[in-house]
Amino acid sequence: MTKRSWMLLAAGLVSSAGLQSARAEGAEVPGKVFEIRTYHTFPGRLEALHKRFREHTIKLFEKHGMTSVAYWVPQDSPAKESTLIYVISHASREAAKANWAAFVADPEWKRVSEASQVDGKIIERIESVYMDALDYSPIK
Repeated sequence: MTKRSWMLLAAGLVSSAGLQSARAEGAEVPGKVFEIRTYHTFPGRLEALHKRFREHTIKLFEKHGMTSVAYWVPQDSPAKESTLIYVISHASREAAKANWAAFVADPEWKRVSEASQVDGKIIERIESVYMDALDYSPIK
C-alpha cells in the first residue's frame, strides 16, 4: 500500500472516529489540526514501541495538550511487523509545535525514552502529516 493510500485510509478512519465521539458526547467537534504519524521500527522492536505507548507515551501526550484519536497497525506483512500509525489532534498548528517542544523537553519523557531503548533503538524513521478537516467532514 502506498503512503498516499495509508494517509487516505487514516483520514477516513479519523473522520469516522471523530463523528462517533462527537455523537457519543452530544457535542460538535471544534476546529483543530490533526496529525497522522507513522513510526517505522527497527526489526523486532515494534513490541517495545507498543509497550512504551501503552505505559507512558499516551499519558504524556495528554499532559502536553495532544489528544489521541486512534492507533493502528497494518494487517499485512511486512509492515505489520514494524509499523505503528496513529492520529492525534492539537488545538492549532502553533499549538502542535508547542506541544511537541514541551513533550520532547519533558524529563519524564527523556527517562522513559532512554529506559525503553536499553535493548537497542526502537524507531528507524517517523513520517508526520498535518491535516485540516474540511467543511463537509463529519469531524469538523
